[in-house]
Amino acid sequence: MSGHASDVAFTAAVKAVQQRLGSRADMQAMAEGRDFQTTISADLAAYLAERDSVYMATASADGQPYIQHRGGPRGFLRVLDEHTLAFADFGGNRQYVSLGNLSENDRMALFAMDYATRRRVKIWGRGRVVEGDAGLTASLHQPDYDARPQRAIVIAVTAWDINCNQHIVPRHDEATIARALEKVMQENAELKAEIRRLGGG
Repeated sequence: MSGHASDVAFTAAVKAVQQRLGSRADMQAMAEGRDFQTTISADLAAYLAERDSVYMATASADGQPYIQHRGGPRGFLRVLDEHTLAFADFGGNRQYVSLGNLSENDRMALFAMDYATRRRVKIWGRGRVVEGDAGLTASLHQPDYDARPQRAIVIAVTAWDINCNQHIVPRHDEATIARALEKVMQENAELKAEIRRLGGG
């Protein structure tokens, strides 16, 4: 890829629209200053280690897009090295749209959301489906997760960027809510005990 890392998203057509709508100078300044990153940093690795869900985009050879959810235990999306991600592909609805797309067009993107902190990371790369490599597939599977890995998806990272947090509605997972409720219930019990001690009921 020539030019800036952000050119993976900012194609000539995109730049033309940016120019027409008045944001091209800002995007050029960003590319020359804090451009998209091309290696997996420690911060990105730590962020992905906490994710249990990502959205994966692929497209057919003729450009038909497809977005699919991929999930698993926290950290299911593994960092293999500073340029490579991978995850175990589990059985699903057997439509195999993503697998078919990757067989003829290896370009793909991932969207990793953290709704609780309103952060999102965009990752561009080239993906390949690895079948028949039991060692790799097993290394990507957490044994306590009740699903059977069928293959591995390996992504050579082209670029990644942290997106702005506008319009992300905060959401919290079940474990976080349970911890918060446990604290409230404990405080409630302590208050009731104090009321009884003071003779109020």
